[in-house]
Amino acid sequence: MTKKERAQMIVERLEQVYPEGICSLDYKKPHELMIAGRLSAQCTDARVNIVTKDLFAKYKTIEDFANADVADIEEIIRPCGLYKTKARSIVAMCRQIMDNFGGEIPDTIEKLTTLAGIGRKTANLVMGDVFHKPAVVTDTHCIRICGRLGLTKNKEPAKVEEDLKKILPPERSSDFCHRLVLFGREYCKARGERCSECPLLDICGSRK
Repeated sequence: MTKKERAQMIVERLEQVYPEGICSLDYKKPHELMIAGRLSAQCTDARVNIVTKDLFAKYKTIEDFANADVADIEEIIRPCGLYKTKARSIVAMCRQIMDNFGGEIPDTIEKLTTLAGIGRKTANLVMGDVFHKPAVVTDTHCIRICGRLGLTKNKEPAKVEEDLKKILPPERSSDFCHRLVLFGREYCKARGERCSECPLLDICGSRK
């Protein structure tokens, strides 16, 4: 079985197990997803979702964030960790959007990654969920699970992204990454994985 064939089978199997391949970060507006993605660095999605309830209630638009007091943002997002760096980058990225992109979130990876605090992981998240374009979000779940499944031998996010782009159906790649998060939480955990119950056991590259 080739990697592309295995990838196709895994995509189809996870679509059956998790019919709704939705993002685990809560948001209503495109810029909220971008900010939540920034906050998720070294923080759980569950904690981010708690923090953003208050954050998005107070700051409703990109312009609001661009004009925000960094110290106030810091206080709200403190539970997410690295709050000083994250607060500065959130305000800076929104100012860049206002100044450089006319207040509209750019729709390419290249432009998104020019924004303060936005790496390829969050840029791909925005590309897939906001603009509905092919995207591969190489978070810790994706890297760990795709390595175990035999879809990549790399650990570096950019290299994993390139490997997966070659074998995943482009139109299904973004939702596939969301399903990997659900699968990683339920079965293919960092520790205590449930291999004997895994719905991918028969096609897993790491099966004993």
